[in-house]
Amino acid sequence: MKERRIAADAGLLSAAAEIIEEVRRRGDAALLDYTARFDGVRLRACELRVEESALRESAARVDSRVLGALRASIRNVRAFHERERAESWEFETGRGVRLGQRVTPVDAAGLYVPGGTASYPSSVVMNVVPAQVAGVKRIAVVTPPRTLSQTPAVAAALVELGVAEIYQVGGAQAVAALAYGTETIPRVDVITGPGNKYVAAAKKLVFGAVGIDSIAGPSEVVVLADETARADFVAADLLAQAEHGEDASAVLVTTDSELAGCVAAEVARQAETLPRRKIIECSLADFGAVFVVGSLEEACELVNELAPEHLEINMRDEEGAAARVRHAGAIFFGAHTPEAVGDYFAGPNHVLPTGGAARFSSALGVHNFLRRTSVIRYTREEL
Repeated sequence: MKERRIAADAGLLSAAAEIIEEVRRRGDAALLDYTARFDGVRLRACELRVEESALRESAARVDSRVLGALRASIRNVRAFHERERAESWEFETGRGVRLGQRVTPVDAAGLYVPGGTASYPSSVVMNVVPAQVAGVKRIAVVTPPRTLSQTPAVAAALVELGVAEIYQVGGAQAVAALAYGTETIPRVDVITGPGNKYVAAAKKLVFGAVGIDSIAGPSEVVVLADETARADFVAADLLAQAEHGEDASAVLVTTDSELAGCVAAEVARQAETLPRRKIIECSLADFGAVFVVGSLEEACELVNELAPEHLEINMRDEEGAAARVRHAGAIFFGAHTPEAVGDYFAGPNHVLPTGGAARFSSALGVHNFLRRTSVIRYTREEL
């Protein structure tokens, strides 16, 4: 996990930099060329922006049960992020001097919704809702060309949230377009949302021209468990993470060697029936691990060293374990709080720091779309 950080790959950054420069220089023409090259889709400039009729046509194919779950998820995520609202404030020193802070939203936000082997309507919800709660007036979404037709639930999420400005372009070229603008895509002030390694590299490179949420790397989970944990539950949660992609990481840290063996056996058994078995096998072979440690203190120090994106605690003393954890993107308590419920439904944001970045950064939230301006007012007498 510690060796997968995006900053270490100079070749990747160089490739992303070349794409960004081409988009800055050639605008829409570069976007169309890269879309044909990387996505195998030939578009005209007038087709970059998704027509509302096409969006609604795709959204209409969503099963009613999926739509109901999506609407419930939106309600939960909005309720959580409403609590993150920040207000402007001022105070007077008592000598005619007023000091304060003005909190205002950015004018425009660009939100990246990934496509690829797995497209998630939750990515739409988790990026759009905090921007809306913050009060951002213009929200532009970019996503690879086939996402909306292949994943109607993504289209449905955009319709439910009232997002109208959507562009069918992905990869580093989409990040460049949002950061610098093209003939069709006006620039934005902040770019958020996860993507592949080229998207992450591009976000790193455009930071400064625009704000970004984080440099998202491959997804990861650490399960911290003792002898009270159910091996089948732990295995299912590890597999749910491992199937995200071949570079996903799923790690068990336990104080019980018997549990470690049982979980390993359960992982092998459950994986046999899963449709993404090949992906699971690759990710577990490269980035899966089981650590058996001698004490809770040792276990928590290992967790802090890894600073995982997701941490599940399945132990007798869950609160005691959590009190020792300083670095984690999100913490899931107990056998009945799988990572999936947080990723898709509970309410907290699932765009989380990866690759050890939980040591210094936080989940995506309303704050990512706000600016804080200091306010200073002196009187002539006090000056």
